[in-house]
Amino acid sequence: VRLGRDLSAPAAPIIKASGGLPELLLAHKWEEGMSPVGWWISEKLDGVRAYWDGKSQLVSRLGNVFPAPSWFTTQLPQGVPLDGELWMGRKKFQQCVSVVKSSGPEGEKRWKDVFYQVFDAPSMSEPVEGRFEFIRKHFAKNAPPQVRVVEMSMCTGMDQMSEMLAEVTKHGAEGLMLRKPGSKYQGGRNNTLLKVKTFEDAEAKVLSYEPGKGRHKGRVGALRVQLPNGKEFCVGTGLSDADRDNPPAIGAIINFRYQELTDGGIPRFPSYQGVRDDVAWPPKK
Repeated sequence: VRLGRDLSAPAAPIIKASGGLPELLLAHKWEEGMSPVGWWISEKLDGVRAYWDGKSQLVSRLGNVFPAPSWFTTQLPQGVPLDGELWMGRKKFQQCVSVVKSSGPEGEKRWKDVFYQVFDAPSMSEPVEGRFEFIRKHFAKNAPPQVRVVEMSMCTGMDQMSEMLAEVTKHGAEGLMLRKPGSKYQGGRNNTLLKVKTFEDAEAKVLSYEPGKGRHKGRVGALRVQLPNGKEFCVGTGLSDADRDNPPAIGAIINFRYQELTDGGIPRFPSYQGVRDDVAWPPKK
């Protein structure tokens, strides 16, 4: 078993953002019984969160600079910080994570498949409606090929939200996002932003590897991982042949999906989704 991840383009060295760690608005989970009427609803994108500093850098949640090519960043406005997601499409999270770390001539080619999906303007004091209108009008006049504005609409009720959730997840989306009308942009986890999903997901740290059996003999069968609370379990479902040949490194943080927790606090039916380089350990609550 080889440790680490082989990429088709070299990974760029980690560079910290000149402005430090961005204070991004983070979502709480939507709970049953909470009315979505009047809230702004949009698709939850399965990409990598990225903050545009309004100057020259796209920055991760941990304050690391993405090695985006200059032709990519010159499509973004000067003097206007933006919040968004680097995204390649539904069910392409792992591929996107790899691409946005790549540099050099091969890396530049790979960035052509990445879009910056913009959904907020953190420095503006206006409520969410004003911020979104500014973004929409700006990119309507200046429509760069790699930038898209996330569409939001007003939720009319549970029936609409349920239908929209079923439709987007049928096509591979993660779920939905709800934004409270009239809300200001505030860094940190806030109840003005809610995520709506049909599954649970979480992060865990890789401790070791379980050997494969049968057709997986000689490579990784499962990852032994640990939750922030110390609970340990194995994740094998979701690992591709390439993941088993070249698994996430010991100490790496992975994202996994699951159905529910057992009485003992262990995720039931965990499924590997990918490595998370953009979150601290332990993850923020």
